[in-house]
Amino acid sequence: MKSKTDTVAIIERLKTLYPDAVCSLDYGKDYELLISVRLSAQCTDARVNLVTPALFDRYPTLEAFAAADVDEVGQYIHSCGFWRAKARDIVGSAQQLLERFDGRVPDNMEDLLSLPGVGRKTANLLLGDIYGKEGYVCDTHCIRITGRLGLTDGSKDPLKVEQQLRACIPPEESNNFCHRMVLFGRDTCTARSPQCAGCPLRDLCDNPVE
Repeated sequence: MKSKTDTVAIIERLKTLYPDAVCSLDYGKDYELLISVRLSAQCTDARVNLVTPALFDRYPTLEAFAAADVDEVGQYIHSCGFWRAKARDIVGSAQQLLERFDGRVPDNMEDLLSLPGVGRKTANLLLGDIYGKEGYVCDTHCIRITGRLGLTDGSKDPLKVEQQLRACIPPEESNNFCHRMVLFGRDTCTARSPQCAGCPLRDLCDNPVE
């Protein structure tokens, strides 16, 4: 596992590379981020951003989503894949937000996990982006890259990776760090052909490809 000095160095270099670490999903309202993250499961953020403008125009309020026909919602999100389950979860979440949380996205892990289709990855992202709380978003990019770097032990289990990152990444850095992992994973440390030769983290990486 990485020393504290190397961990800090990784965090700081990523800050230099990506000073504006933001979620790549487009949204205007808190519940729209919840919906967009649900749509992004096994789908690219770019595809979600193509779909949501028409979806949010058709259902401009949380109340509209709560009253929506699931099949009709499915027509708007069909290209995101797994549209039946996603449409059901979107309508169900809207209903629960209104019934249980006064129309607000919850600000704690337990309540977020009680919403349809919300797992720890989604809950962590919402806590970080909406409320500025610690958020260890262990998506495929984060799991892959932190394992390669040696920040984690290489586990592919999201919960184990989250626990290990909580032990080494300061809470105040966690949300932005995970967003930077996504950007770095797209630009340099890709899944199949990582650009190790020119990687700015090469000297801090436990598993560079020669």
